Amino acid sequence: MQPVTVIGIDPGSRHTGWGVVREVSGVLQLVDCGVIHTLGAGKEFSSRLARIFQDMGKVLTTHAPQEAAIEQVFTARNAATALKLGQARGVAVAACAAHGLTITDYEPTLVKKSLVGTGRAEKEQVAFMVRRLLNLREATLALDTTDALAVAICHLTMRRFVALTRQSA
Repeated sequence: MQPVTVIGIDPGSRHTGWGVVREVSGVLQLVDCGVIHTLGAGKEFSSRLARIFQDMGKVLTTHAPQEAAIEQVFTARNAATALKLGQARGVAVAACAAHGLTITDYEPTLVKKSLVGTGRAEKEQVAFMVRRLLNLREATLALDTTDALAVAICHLTMRRFVALTRQSA
């Protein structure tokens, strides 16, 4: 299998986590990761959305991933929160699409199950497994970042599964 670089995205209207992971011969390598913070972007919500789009574009230009994986909107406390989260997710998807990436959506429960073995895992359990799988034993990463890295790792796992299924067919 050829090396592949994937960006994983954990969308949020205040904090959007991202992580770029490369897989070479079945070995996962962290390329870079971080969080886009939008609270200083301005009073208008549209300014926060613009920050996500612009900063995501910079990350995509810098690291040139071949594919994108993004977490689906899970649940929100109320309709207004769900709408804002959906809009933040939408601009992250738009940034990836503007860079010509294939984008795959993953439910949070599938991401957790593929890394931890249960779809109801806590964020700290996911963070632990991300650090183990990427050999970052001593690293301290924001949970938004580890969630994004988990989405990227889940995507790479699903790619391997599909490739193996095709070979055996």
